[in-house]
Amino acid sequence: MALILYQRDHCHLCDLALDALAQARAPEFESVFIDGDAALEARYGLRVPVLRDVAGDRELDWPFDAGRLRAFLDAR
Repeated sequence: MALILYQRDHCHLCDLALDALAQARAPEFESVFIDGDAALEARYGLRVPVLRDVAGDRELDWPFDAGRLRAFLDAR
């Protein structure tokens, strides 16, 4: 499963999302920072952090906890 976590620099919610990913023992993921990218800012600006399952073309918007994240990952 290819996962991308869209986030911002200096984002408290993004830090909480990283904690939830660790608690859920999520598989490896790529971090993409949207700051300075107009297209990503337009798509994710108000929604970050967002976890994207590239293969399943699904996204999990914040807020999420380890339980909700695990259900998202198991539903592939």
